[in-house]
Amino acid sequence: MAYKEFALNEHTQVVIYKRRGCHNLRLSITPEGRVKVTIPAWAAYRAGLEFARSKQDWIRAHSHQPTVLMHGQAIGKYHHLRLVSADGITRPTSRLTANEIIVRYPSLALPSHPDVQAVAKRAGLKALRQQADQLLPKRLDELAVQHGFPYKSVSARWLKSRWGSCDTEKHIVLNIFLLQLPWDLIDYVLLHELTHTRVLRHGPDFWQILEEVLPDARMRRKAIRAYQPYFMVA
Repeated sequence: MAYKEFALNEHTQVVIYKRRGCHNLRLSITPEGRVKVTIPAWAAYRAGLEFARSKQDWIRAHSHQPTVLMHGQAIGKYHHLRLVSADGITRPTSRLTANEIIVRYPSLALPSHPDVQAVAKRAGLKALRQQADQLLPKRLDELAVQHGFPYKSVSARWLKSRWGSCDTEKHIVLNIFLLQLPWDLIDYVLLHELTHTRVLRHGPDFWQILEEVLPDARMRRKAIRAYQPYFMVA
């Protein structure tokens, strides 16, 4: 995928990607805080840059500082993070139990230290992957059977800018960070992807089908904008 990087302003860089099959200009912010614009392959880079400039208020509102994971923080649906200061160790370590993520770190360090946070986030991702494999396929299958949406397969992984995807062969991929959302918004994403098994693109027919099975889909679509697929402090 071709791309170029530009200075949006004195504080912000934007990466503009040209993508085949893309018909609209799309703006997103990655979990690392990078501003990303995707444009059709035939479009000029300056079109993407001007689009980003027109959305600077949105970018400022949705940009985030790196999250510091806290002791006791919920990770997904049934894990909590324990940050434990320990004597006699020289580097942070982690252990996953049925309902806890235990991170031990040297007694002279702070829990906010980058090394401690890196271990906590890796362990948090592992916990989310386990939960996603256990919970999301089961719930997707329940909704598919209930509403008559056959699909071929489902898998879960970390998608850095989307909650889910469905391809032309009806293979569905779900973001492990869905487990950080309330269940009503998880169901919205699952039904959204199941609707793609009938209509691939977001046209009027797509939204009509989705609202037939989920009448408040528009409200849930608006609510999910408050979340991003990375660890957020409640």
